[in-house]
Amino acid sequence: MDIDPITLAVLAGRMEQIADEMDATLFRQAFNPIIAEAHDASHGLYHPRTGETLVQGKSGLPIFVGVMAFAVKAVIDRADGDLNDGDVWAFNDAHLGGTHLSDMRLVRPYFHDGKVFCYLASVGHWHDMGGAVPGNYNPQATEVFQEAFVLPPVRLVRGGELQQDIVDIMLRNTRLPASAKGDLNGQLNALDLGVGRLDALLAEYGADTVRAALDALSGRAEALACAEIAELPDGRWEAEDFLDNDGITDTPLPIRVALEVRGDRLSLDFAGSAPATAGPVNISRGTAIACVYVAIKHIFPALPANAGVLRPIDVSIPDKSLLSAEFPAPTGGYTETILRMIDVIFAAIGKAAPERAIANAYGTINALSIAGHRADGQRWVMFSFFGGGHGGNPETDGLNHGNAPISTATIPPVEILEAAYPIAFRQWALRPDSAGAGEHRGGLGAVYEIELLEASARAFLFGERGRFAPKGVAGGAQAALTRFAFGGPDRWDTPPMVSKMVDIPLKRGERVRLQTPGGGGYGPPDEREPARVARDVALGYLSAHRADAIYGTAWREVNP
Repeated sequence: MDIDPITLAVLAGRMEQIADEMDATLFRQAFNPIIAEAHDASHGLYHPRTGETLVQGKSGLPIFVGVMAFAVKAVIDRADGDLNDGDVWAFNDAHLGGTHLSDMRLVRPYFHDGKVFCYLASVGHWHDMGGAVPGNYNPQATEVFQEAFVLPPVRLVRGGELQQDIVDIMLRNTRLPASAKGDLNGQLNALDLGVGRLDALLAEYGADTVRAALDALSGRAEALACAEIAELPDGRWEAEDFLDNDGITDTPLPIRVALEVRGDRLSLDFAGSAPATAGPVNISRGTAIACVYVAIKHIFPALPANAGVLRPIDVSIPDKSLLSAEFPAPTGGYTETILRMIDVIFAAIGKAAPERAIANAYGTINALSIAGHRADGQRWVMFSFFGGGHGGNPETDGLNHGNAPISTATIPPVEILEAAYPIAFRQWALRPDSAGAGEHRGGLGAVYEIELLEASARAFLFGERGRFAPKGVAGGAQAALTRFAFGGPDRWDTPPMVSKMVDIPLKRGERVRLQTPGGGGYGPPDEREPARVARDVALGYLSAHRADAIYGTAWREVNP
């Protein structure tokens, strides 16, 4: 069935609105701040046979565009045709659905006239899923069982009836059952809302018209991707970068890519990347493919959140590498690995088309957990991720203190964290001299200093960029490294593996201090305008002696 452009545009907007409303429903109802405040969640509509992403909410994490396609396909395969109207499947198995065990996935077949019309899905980062480390970022895990409780795809709701025994198992395997129950109910309600909105849409336009729109959107996404790729020069370019270590062995881990453009097709070959590791920086093949979408979306911002974007892109990932790990390899630190994948893709594009290049962002979420018991015995777990600088680009300086380029999530506000947990932020500030120099400098990283207000607790850090700084492009300089310390205020200790550590004992009044990297610079530093250097010095972004060393002294003659 053909569909006219105006109807297609209207239906595209309506379906995106459905996904956006599902996002908003969960954000408002979730109990844990990683979903409610940071928006680490996503909702969308998916193909009835392949599970491919058709529509995703604008507030959802971009990494889920590709990953949730694998999650929906896992349910399709597990159900093997045994589906009922009102069913909801739930699981967190990262090797089947991508990302890591903290992300709980709910998948619901949407029926029309007795057949599956499409799938609705919800994914959200739960606060705690059991495992050895509160918050689940365990840098010393050597198998998934040390990271969290593993739930394969199970029927949580059967024909509209909640299976309480499944819920009981889920809530028994978390340190924070009240939080998990609230998040679960929020996800179920989001799916209910999606069903109601789809019912109304199909009643208004008819199933054939809506189905034709979904097919047309996938074809349009593919055509747009082909057109964007065709603007790149033909050729082959290579890039590499490194992870600090895997948390078990203190050895750098390479991630390499060869990018090749031929007409309107693009290939990315990750041969030469490190083999699967003992520690939890592995990712599944599905996560790696989804990461490619995120990188391409940054390079071509006009592309939609639709799996059709990936059709003209060939991705080659070596077997048994840290980019194609198999169960039960640990995957808890997937964020660090996909950030490095994005960095090498950016670096390769920077060689192919400098006018589209983006320097490396800070490249780590620096997942930090602090956990303990209150005076009344109640357990508490603070988990959060933290920001840093984004890379400079051909038009502007990088963003100061942004979130990681894998997501649209926001850093939880200090007021929320201090209200929820017995901690106090003694510093939350931009980090001077952390940006990579360039014609367009990188953004600044940040300094966070957190004091414990309870009698005792333990801290856990899963970070990166402690040894390999974010790189610049087109002649730009690298940014500062991650720096983490604990103790204080007069004595500070540092982790033996620089960016990863477990079971850091804290007593009342002691602190942890995290200094995050800035972004790499774009273009030669000697081409930066002196007035912009003077402004950075005046704002405290850049020290005067460092400005002299990098940019010369011409800035001293300028009134900022």
